[in-house]
Amino acid sequence: MALSLEEYVHSLDLRTLPRVLEIQSGIYCEGPICEMCGNECCLSTGEVIKITGLKIKKIIAEICEHIEGCESPQPFELPMNFPGLFKIVADKTPYLTMEEITRTIHIGPSRLGHPCFYHQKDIKLENLIINQGEQIMLSSVKEINGETMVNCGVVRNHQNHSFTLPLSQEGEFYECEDEHIYTLKEIVEWKIPKNRTRTVKLTDFSNKWDLTNPFPKGFYGALILKPVYEIQGVMKFQKDIVRILPSLDVEVKDITDSYDANWFLQLLSTQDLSEKTSKEFPLVAEIIEVLQGNHLPRSILQPGKTIMIHKKYQASRILASEIRSNFPKRRFLIPTSYKGKFKRRPREFPTAYDLEIAKSKKEPLHVVATKAFHPTHEELSSVSVGDQFLVHHLKTTEVLSEGIHKVVNVLICKKILKKSSEAALLPLNMEGGFVEVIHDKKQYYISELCAQFHLPFNVKVSVRDLSIEEDILAATPGLRLEEVITDSYLLISDFANPRECWEIPVSRLNMTVQLVSNLSQEIKSSLVRTLIEEITEEQYYMMRRYESSLLHPPPRPPKHPSVGETKLTLLNLAEEKTVDLPKSPKIPHVDLSKKLQSNQAGLDSKVPVGCQNDLVDLEKKRSKSGTTAVAGTNVTTEIFKNKKHQK
Repeated sequence: MALSLEEYVHSLDLRTLPRVLEIQSGIYCEGPICEMCGNECCLSTGEVIKITGLKIKKIIAEICEHIEGCESPQPFELPMNFPGLFKIVADKTPYLTMEEITRTIHIGPSRLGHPCFYHQKDIKLENLIINQGEQIMLSSVKEINGETMVNCGVVRNHQNHSFTLPLSQEGEFYECEDEHIYTLKEIVEWKIPKNRTRTVKLTDFSNKWDLTNPFPKGFYGALILKPVYEIQGVMKFQKDIVRILPSLDVEVKDITDSYDANWFLQLLSTQDLSEKTSKEFPLVAEIIEVLQGNHLPRSILQPGKTIMIHKKYQASRILASEIRSNFPKRRFLIPTSYKGKFKRRPREFPTAYDLEIAKSKKEPLHVVATKAFHPTHEELSSVSVGDQFLVHHLKTTEVLSEGIHKVVNVLICKKILKKSSEAALLPLNMEGGFVEVIHDKKQYYISELCAQFHLPFNVKVSVRDLSIEEDILAATPGLRLEEVITDSYLLISDFANPRECWEIPVSRLNMTVQLVSNLSQEIKSSLVRTLIEEITEEQYYMMRRYESSLLHPPPRPPKHPSVGETKLTLLNLAEEKTVDLPKSPKIPHVDLSKKLQSNQAGLDSKVPVGCQNDLVDLEKKRSKSGTTAVAGTNVTTEIFKNKKHQK
């Protein structure tokens, strides 16, 4: 049966792609442009096209609240690179089956692809009852004994109970409230259900954006995001990627089941390549399309070039930020194979609590106070600007407060005087200011820094990497090494020179290739080049938020106002030498693999810790009454252990 293109797209299940369509009526020559590599083309009756994807081309935003003193704002296009942060408003319209959820919402392996729902009634399984209002997290879709099932989970008393639900499961499923903050790109890729709009609240906006802010001044309210889609596909016997707006006035018929798809060239994205099994590599491919990054080899990554894709794997990078206060900060991903050398730079600590986190058993933490502090209890120590301390350990002590003895946490320090020293007790909630004093003049490789010190850590390039043509890190005034990131990479080479290979990031390189052939045996590479990536502000915050959401340090103590605030500059304090101080002891080597395994343990957690708190609240609030729905399914129970990570 023929449908208009718009009707077909509305009913399309993205999980069934690719699909083959035949144009049934109409010739397209005018109106919206059907783009083929920037050129106009037309779709004639009888033409066949293979649909490979449905992407959001742009976002139309509409402010959904009245702003005093302003006319009702008209809908406007929100640029895809808009540097705002948003909170999602839960959709009040229910989903009536699990099939509807999986057809319209992205479910994938990352945290962003784990949507949460609750059901209006109890769901009775073989060995488990899902209570009314209890938060259900959907993690993946798989086929069991020929039936498509959804892998789900609920958390009770820190235990993750896993179970499956069939696509035929009926009921009223509502979105749970989501407390996470998202970028516009994350919302577009993961959080806008197909054929629905998405209501969000603007929570933050970067004032470093070059373009005009499309929102009224001071606006931090609710708005509706309406996606405009484009169809991506290929024509028979052609390599070029075709992009068509669904509003195109043609009728189409789905002929997938009766048409030989081998007539079409097989086009794959970097993401498609990364999802192949390791046994399918190495591959030979021709580049069809690539969005070039400034850190990638232009001689290899260009349309028409034949490349060899040797393998896929996970690799570590050090996420680093430029230390700069008066300019936008540059962000980098540094490979552990970087051959430049670094010297340590002083760190700044805003509170005594930060000193407790940063102290190390390997060497005493030596700091200088940059702000005065007068305690409210006489048992605690006062701090003057310029006071120097060696940080020791945490303990509890009794203080007298309004005639009542209270136990408080304090940091035991040694206050350095001109000819002696004395003990000092600093309350953890002390809102002070400290700068580290560096005695270590040694130069380190980045792998040594990660092995021997706790991140985050401040450094400066002292010897540039001579193995690369332009070392972009050497020009920075200083770098803050923040954390180890594990990411997916493809190892590629020029087909004519397979022994010189390059690592390319799967998530940050948009490339489309056509497979040419599979190789029977792997060709060993003699040289693997790993380049420093300079990433955008948006990519940086996405990485930090994802990694940090899996690592939960203890909450910072409440701050109390301090008296007599006087500040010194970092430069003055770093250069000031008023006391003869002991040299830092040598630091023993620590195996970097242990740190990476610790970080990876957080990445392997199947249930975000934040979901547990939400489930506890829902458990308390839910009604004990309600009808029970039945679904035949398998149930497994898995102990979910909270692991605390400190940086």
